Amino acid sequence: MTRRQSLALVIVGYDSEAVLKGFFDSLRQSSVMPSHIIMVENSPVLPKLEAMKGLPIKVLHRHDNPGYGAAVNFGIATLPAVVTEVVVCNPDITIDPEAIETLLTSMENFERTAICGPAIFDSKGDLYPSARAIPGIRIGIGHALLGKVWPSNPWTQRYLGNYEGSETRVVGWLSGSFFLISRKAFDQIRGFDEGYFMFFEDVDLGFRLKKLGYRSAYVPSARITHMGAHSTSSRMKSMIKAHHRSAERFLSKLYPGRLRAPLRAALNLGLRIRAALASSRFEQ
Repeated sequence: MTRRQSLALVIVGYDSEAVLKGFFDSLRQSSVMPSHIIMVENSPVLPKLEAMKGLPIKVLHRHDNPGYGAAVNFGIATLPAVVTEVVVCNPDITIDPEAIETLLTSMENFERTAICGPAIFDSKGDLYPSARAIPGIRIGIGHALLGKVWPSNPWTQRYLGNYEGSETRVVGWLSGSFFLISRKAFDQIRGFDEGYFMFFEDVDLGFRLKKLGYRSAYVPSARITHMGAHSTSSRMKSMIKAHHRSAERFLSKLYPGRLRAPLRAALNLGLRIRAALASSRFEQ
């Protein structure tokens, strides 16, 4: 195992104690170990520290739960200047031994790349569509209207992306559950937009990096497993509403200005109707 002085890891957890052992056990097997590890815990109670023993880790408690992006910003802001690349992730993940090293190599070799993401598999071994197109009006509306009833429609297929092959390729944005990012680029765009509590903060990050001429690269030869969270119906209702509020915020950035105000109003109305219909399934 090589400890890379310029590499840090920032993990954001919420009631994450049950998954920490699996995460840190996999990290210990990594071919590259970060020199700095920051864990930002957003839940009211700090997790026990047994799973973290022997690692260069600092635990930061944000019991006010500012959201995922704000917690990442908080963690990265504490890192020393020597850190030039940061892995950002959830703790409900296991990392293949070569994944971080593969992402670092891709970052170095793929021109103008600011952020790299691995192939993400779920607990059943199925590949998750973690590298997607920026959801503009045609792709977004087509996917929103037809994604459930006609999954193979061209807008959904374009939005979700092509996951065949093992070649590194440029995409619109990468899942926030696990990625490697250039510290310089992250600081240049002032990190995550903290106006998103959850959802779309990773889409927004990719969009703003692209506006500055940076690339987001999907690296399928790097692999991780994301176990995911199991939510109750009441939490699902809140999450659906949060997802659509975040979508409204992102669309306001994608289509700014006075002349586009009618378009934003129409899109927002559609999102609110869709959110109401989707969340009604979880009414008690």
